[in-house]
Order: sequence, then structure tokens, then C-alpha cells
Amino acid sequence: MTATATFGGGCFWCTEAAMTVLDGVRSVTSGYAGGHTADPTYREVCSGSTGHAEVVQVEFDPDVIAYDELLEAFFVTHDPTQLNRQGPDVGSQYRSIVLYHDDEQQRQAEAYVEALDEEYADSVVTEVEPLERFWPAEEYHQDYFEKNPNDAYCRMHAQPKVEKVRERFASKV
Repeated sequence: MTATATFGGGCFWCTEAAMTVLDGVRSVTSGYAGGHTADPTYREVCSGSTGHAEVVQVEFDPDVIAYDELLEAFFVTHDPTQLNRQGPDVGSQYRSIVLYHDDEQQRQAEAYVEALDEEYADSVVTEVEPLERFWPAEEYHQDYFEKNPNDAYCRMHAQPKVEKVRERFASKV
């Protein structure tokens, strides 16, 4: 039995790479969610006109890794106080967002964000919204870090996030 979680915290290449290393994660798919355009393309999402965020959909085994552990991994990989940006990526498509699949995920995500807000000097701007529809990104975005480990962007931005997750979850990688 598996469950699904959906997160957006900057470029989906980075979030996908970090989530993939966790034991219990069965698959991670990069895509788009949280907007108003049906079946958007990467170019459309990057324009900022679709309302979508770059997100990852994580299929996981809850007997191996809990949803709250995925939340922790997600928040370790980005700065939830940056509005509509992460590192060099700027625009609403790079916003911090948790898209929940059920009432329990909503409860856990809202509680996590509230507790996290007390840890930062600046306010946490992470959105917590219901997932209405997930649109998989184009094939060339899938497993991007794995396929392009020497890409400069991946080395500078994705690799450190992978290392943070490996360090934090040493027993779960």
C-alpha cells in the first residue's frame, strides 16, 4: 500500500532529487499544480501566467516513512520564508506550497508550518492547499538530477539539498 504527497519548494529538479533518496519513497514525479490552466507546459508555467507551482508528487510507503518525515525532508531542502523564490529561481511558480491529499495531511501540514513559524525570525510563507489536479511535467524534467549529475545548476543547487536529506535522514536513506 502506498500514499501520495505533493510539495513545491523551488525548482522541482532539486525537490525531486532530495525526496528520491529516502527509504520508503517509491517514486517521485515532477509536475505542476496549484494553478488554473489545464495541462500546462513548462514554458507556460515559467511565464507565471498559469498560477501553477513547480511541484513533485511523491508516492511513498507509509509503513516505511511517515508523512511527517516527508514534511521534514521537504522543509530541510528550502527556505519557507522566501516568497515566490528559492535561490536563483524567482516567480510564483517557485513558491513554497504543500498540496494535501486528505484531511490528515492537511492537519499535519498546517501544524508543521505553525510550529516551523516559531523557529524563524521571518514569517513562514508556505501555502497549505488542497490538491485539485496534478499535471506531470514533460519527460525531460523527470529524474533530471539523476540524468544530469554534472549539470552546473544541479551541482550548485540540487546536490546540496540531496546531501542535507542524506545527513538528516541517515537511517532512512
